[in-house]
Amino acid sequence: MPLGGSVLSGAREPEAAAQAAPPPEPYVGPQVKMAELTVKAVALGIAFGVIFGAATVYLALKAGLTVSASIPIAVLAIAVFKKLGKSTILENNIVQTIGSAGESIAAGVVFTLPGFLFLGSGPAGHGVGEAYFSYWTILTLAMVGGVLGVLMMIPLRRSLIVQEHANLPYPEGTACASVLIAGEKGGDLARTAYIGLAVAAMYAVLQRILHVIAEVPSLALKATNRYLPAASVSGEITPEYLGVGYIIGPRIAGILVAGGVLAWLGLIPLITVLTSPDAMAAQLTRLGDFGTLTKAGWDPKTHLFANTALAVYRGYVRQIGAGAVAAGGFITLIKTLPTIVSSFKESIASLRRRAAGGGEVLRTERDLPISVVLIGSLVLILVIAVLPFVPGTSIASKLLLGLLIVIFGFFFVTVASRVVGLIGSSSNPISGMTIATLMATCLVFIGLGWTGDVYQPMALCVGAIVCIAAANAGATSQDLKTGYLVGATPRAQQIGLLIGVITATIVVGLTIRLLDHPTATSLHGIGDKYPAPQATLMAMLIKGLLAHNLDWQFVMVGVALAVTVELCGVGALSFAVGAYLPLSTTAPIFFGGVVRALAERGRQAGSHAEAELGPGNLFATGLVAGGAVMGVLVAGLSAFDRPAAFLDKISLEHALAHGIGAGAYQILGLAFFVTMAGILFRVARRPQS
Repeated sequence: MPLGGSVLSGAREPEAAAQAAPPPEPYVGPQVKMAELTVKAVALGIAFGVIFGAATVYLALKAGLTVSASIPIAVLAIAVFKKLGKSTILENNIVQTIGSAGESIAAGVVFTLPGFLFLGSGPAGHGVGEAYFSYWTILTLAMVGGVLGVLMMIPLRRSLIVQEHANLPYPEGTACASVLIAGEKGGDLARTAYIGLAVAAMYAVLQRILHVIAEVPSLALKATNRYLPAASVSGEITPEYLGVGYIIGPRIAGILVAGGVLAWLGLIPLITVLTSPDAMAAQLTRLGDFGTLTKAGWDPKTHLFANTALAVYRGYVRQIGAGAVAAGGFITLIKTLPTIVSSFKESIASLRRRAAGGGEVLRTERDLPISVVLIGSLVLILVIAVLPFVPGTSIASKLLLGLLIVIFGFFFVTVASRVVGLIGSSSNPISGMTIATLMATCLVFIGLGWTGDVYQPMALCVGAIVCIAAANAGATSQDLKTGYLVGATPRAQQIGLLIGVITATIVVGLTIRLLDHPTATSLHGIGDKYPAPQATLMAMLIKGLLAHNLDWQFVMVGVALAVTVELCGVGALSFAVGAYLPLSTTAPIFFGGVVRALAERGRQAGSHAEAELGPGNLFATGLVAGGAVMGVLVAGLSAFDRPAAFLDKISLEHALAHGIGAGAYQILGLAFFVTMAGILFRVARRPQS
């Protein structure tokens, strides 16, 4: 989702022929009465939404990446209901509809709301946005954005999902329908995913609790090295990164690691040669990044850093990477602009063409009434205006925020739905849409004379809610497409989506606050242990536009890099995210992509559904879910003194590092990681049932 994408060339060529195609017959006919929005389906959907929502928060904060949850949840739902008793295909559909809301909400929240921590400083020196990074503010903004995304899709469903069925394939939604129908016919798809989850959990216990496996093996060269001064190669060898790399494939994983190679083996050595340690320390001081000064081991007496690579990365390279990410987002938005314009025009025209209709409405055509959309939107505006912990200087200013949110929200919800209908949710360019929203909002603020630091949280509030709404609208569209194909009741799905949004926001907010507990070098875990690349970028853009507080020379270098890469025919946004993130994040992801490339050698490419249901993909999904959930649990235990002390007591890291040596300890960790990759390879090579 965060990596953006491009519109498929020729995507609209078959439109004339497709318009004559008859609508598909749903798997469950409209006259059939079948259990759907039941208590057990809602309960299981909420449970999966909690698990995948928490996992997505963890993964997005660390790596800036997410993976689609709809198909894994559908597979797991079928397996769970088989153990508990019979279920209908419509109940299974409700489970994946509710559960997938957690992933989309988490993605939109993590890509924006941590930006409150990185905004400008107020009169007392405290960050102007830090007070808003509270559980209740996160909960409110996430809920407003998620509900807005669902509400806006209610009037758009008939025009985009039904009338445009032949033109908008919605690949994940279509694949998920195939999964549900296959599950109805029989088969054991989930066993492989559960094995992957178990392997990830055992690995995580060895790595994060017992510390038998080194977390980040690394090879760092000294700043005085003649060939690559301060160059560093490292890898955070976790199961979730291996799984993500396998899922996204070797091409995107390769582009990601290419950005990291340029940053850590190119830019950092170059800047180390051209910049003195005193200048690096001054740059970090000017940025107010005193935590890095401590973490990088700055010694004012010797005028040297113990970790020069970290100082250069935090002082210079991250700003270059942020410029590249911003440019990559704009390039993605520009590439999808023709689709955006035509999508909006066609959606408005379709709404105008809709007849009032008469007689009894078929079950498969029953939506929530339009009054719910209008009243719901008004309530959301009032919530933003009234609640004291939402950014704003007065009721009037908050009402303006609400108006901007509804206007931008409707536009980009329409755009997001149509774009994912063509190229899939994983290519939903929400980063570019959020950047465009922030720029438009900041221009409105500048026109009103709102240029002080106090207005920065307000701008981020608009961008965050629109981002969450667009992310959720993309996932909602895929769910509605699945329901259209299997014969679900739209009204039941829309109610399920609202339930999923509300429960997901509760858990997402708790997970973010849990992971943000102070570290040894910072008051916040986010920004230190968890980079949160997109959120940092959003904050930098707002500061640059409203407070003129950016090192534009470094940002423009990043812009030039993104443009250069795009001109070479490579996805600029993927490369830029790789340049922004530590190489320790992108290297193990690339390793997962290599495993997939080796496993698929000699195989013919199948359909999207076949690829999603392959044993390798299901096992990798288990690795991602198991590793990320264990990471959240360990982070939660570490937030409390007594559990943290117990974890320190049972850790074997000190004994192993001293017993076999630090180098051998890191090699032992790599051996475990390679073994896990070997298991993934063996599973992926199995014939698909």
